[in-house]
Amino acid sequence: MPSEIHRPSANMLFEVLRQKSPQDIASLMGLSDKLAALNVARYEVWQPKFTATNARQAVLAFNGDVYEGLQARTLTAPDLDWAQNHVAILSGLYGVLRPLDRMQPYRLEMGTRLATDAGSNLYQFWGSQIAEHLNTRLRADTTPVVVNLASQEYFKAVDRKALKARVIDCVFEDWKAGAYKIISFHAKRARGLMARHAITHRIATPHQLEGFDLEGYAFAPAASEPERLVFRRKAA
Repeated sequence: MPSEIHRPSANMLFEVLRQKSPQDIASLMGLSDKLAALNVARYEVWQPKFTATNARQAVLAFNGDVYEGLQARTLTAPDLDWAQNHVAILSGLYGVLRPLDRMQPYRLEMGTRLATDAGSNLYQFWGSQIAEHLNTRLRADTTPVVVNLASQEYFKAVDRKALKARVIDCVFEDWKAGAYKIISFHAKRARGLMARHAITHRIATPHQLEGFDLEGYAFAPAASEPERLVFRRKAA
């Protein structure tokens, strides 16, 4: 199940969403009428109690380019156990999920301007909650580090002033038209690949990330900084 810290918050957000019509959801999230209706139906059947029939483990429920890079279904049981203790998935609805936490289907991007009693968007709703949750998870570490593999939209939800950890950003660039550039599709997949690399190699220090070499990427020391590790490749 989701972290107990964020379950009440998810309940609150669902209550706000349940008050919206399909037309409201379509406008709020930029969805087609069909997708808006699907999500309104999800809000109606959502239950506070998470079970094996109404919920799935987060790392198996999410999809998209990042999760195609991660390929969670091919990870071993020990891999998933390690991930459960070291990986945090940012969520517009749940705040933070561990990979094996159960979640019910939803759509709520972190950048959605959903008004609540806390403010006009989800960043105001979550405030410092996500950073404080990460602080709790990192409390036992003498030199806490967060490796950021999230998009700017999502990591913006982490209050950097409240976060008591060093943040390492990973940047993935591809060669195109005579220069290295961040290409969204490839960068998203690469973030998933890096998460997989960290899980399968049990990465314990930022320096160990430099060995990442999946799908042709290689560490680019000249383009990197201590808090910004750049990985490049010539051809996809």
